[in-house]
Amino acid sequence: MGILVQKFGGTSLSTPQAREHVIRHVKRELASGYNLVIVVSAMGRRGEPYATDTLLDWAVQNGNALGDREKDLLMCCGEIISATTLCGLLENEGIPSTVLTGAQAGFVTDNSYGNARILDVRPERILRELRDQKVVIVTGFQGQTEAGDFTTLGRGGSDTSATALGAALRADMVDIYTDVNGILTADPRIVEDAKPLTIVSYTEICNMAHQGAKVIHPRAVEIAMQAQIPVRVRSTFSDTEGTLVTHPEGFNDVQAGIVDRFVTGIAYVSNVTQISVECPDGNGTGMQLQIFKSMADNGISVDFINVTPTEALYTVFDDHSEKAIAALQELGLRPKSLSGCAKVSVIGGGINGVPGIMAQIVEALSSQNIQILQSADSNTTIWVLVKKEDMVQSLRALHAKFELHR
Repeated sequence: MGILVQKFGGTSLSTPQAREHVIRHVKRELASGYNLVIVVSAMGRRGEPYATDTLLDWAVQNGNALGDREKDLLMCCGEIISATTLCGLLENEGIPSTVLTGAQAGFVTDNSYGNARILDVRPERILRELRDQKVVIVTGFQGQTEAGDFTTLGRGGSDTSATALGAALRADMVDIYTDVNGILTADPRIVEDAKPLTIVSYTEICNMAHQGAKVIHPRAVEIAMQAQIPVRVRSTFSDTEGTLVTHPEGFNDVQAGIVDRFVTGIAYVSNVTQISVECPDGNGTGMQLQIFKSMADNGISVDFINVTPTEALYTVFDDHSEKAIAALQELGLRPKSLSGCAKVSVIGGGINGVPGIMAQIVEALSSQNIQILQSADSNTTIWVLVKKEDMVQSLRALHAKFELHR
């Protein structure tokens, strides 16, 4: 009997009706003969009683003085409530189950509270419980330092917990259940004819996640890719297979044509500011070091970087722009900035080495009178920076240009 890891997010557990769907998925996979390890997130979203953001708001309302270590202790409570709730429901259905915290499940992390990195996963206790024919429910998003302190893994941590467990247990598959039916070619709230993807490569979905698609966390994909564990992104509220994430070699003959597609999807990141700094004397090496060291020293993440001998051009998030500009001015530099921009990404494993992709992007956007402020590319992604007011039309134009609705 193989091992299947199921991960259920907060919306999958937030209501009695949603939890009924979860139980149905559990029963189906048990009937298929799998040993099940279930990873859960905290129930609901901000404002609902046990959501992580609600717990953090509680700390703010009660002194707002918790240290990072103690804050992680508080944040671990949401997943524990989810896990014990699901355990009780499964036991009521006659399904033997047990709950393990991240620490009890074997997650060893560093002590970067709030955004800990996994150092090791020691799943011996999980394997013992599986041998006793139990469904093992693990609290996602959390681990423990070697010294025994609780830690949390940061945003998307439950996805990361699931694929890390899949790797450690050599699972047959990791199923990530969400409130959408798999991965789509674009955000369906913006592009109405966005199409569900049957299968994508690890690299494609990792790039989509990094560029704004929020269905699965990129850290989780990277772990699955390293361990070569297939992942399915599925809807809690249906029985469809969703999207399979695997190596291109795993695309079967029926879907072999998908391998030859140039573009897989369109993603976006909004609310960014473009910053440019010119070096009038044409020798920008020292200036470039000053700029990016200053950004690092001020804890400002930079993206979309173009560096030439006479200019440094990059983006920061809008809410970091004032701090970034002030830091540059303290160096005696005269930065220019353009706030309210959006980075639009055209992603596909077939882009590399194919002539004409950039020409099609320019054609699609120019036909809508959309100005490209900046561009860059990698093996699987081409990025363009546009004004935020042009973002929606950019996404729709590019989606149509590459016929992703077909």
